[in-house]
Amino acid sequence: MTAFVLPNNVSHNRFGITASRKAIGNAVQRNRAKRLLKETFRLKKTSLENLGLSYDWVINAKRRLPSLKVTAAIEEFEGLLDRVAKAESKGRE
Repeated sequence: MTAFVLPNNVSHNRFGITASRKAIGNAVQRNRAKRLLKETFRLKKTSLENLGLSYDWVINAKRRLPSLKVTAAIEEFEGLLDRVAKAESKGRE
């Protein structure tokens, strides 16, 4: 997945998903990718709340995402969270 993350001025994180026909293919696979990403975001909500700021997240699903289990999507999202937290801590220094 590819993520675009920007700080926002509201008190909560906002989440957007793109799953294009060109990248993923048929509607069934695109919908599965969107469901996986929504579930990942829901499961990691507490981790998102632990960040110092609120962010706008736009996640682009990639071709292999629908074939993955939700645990793989969560691991990849955790990597994104770690990168955002590191960037956030560098900004405070």
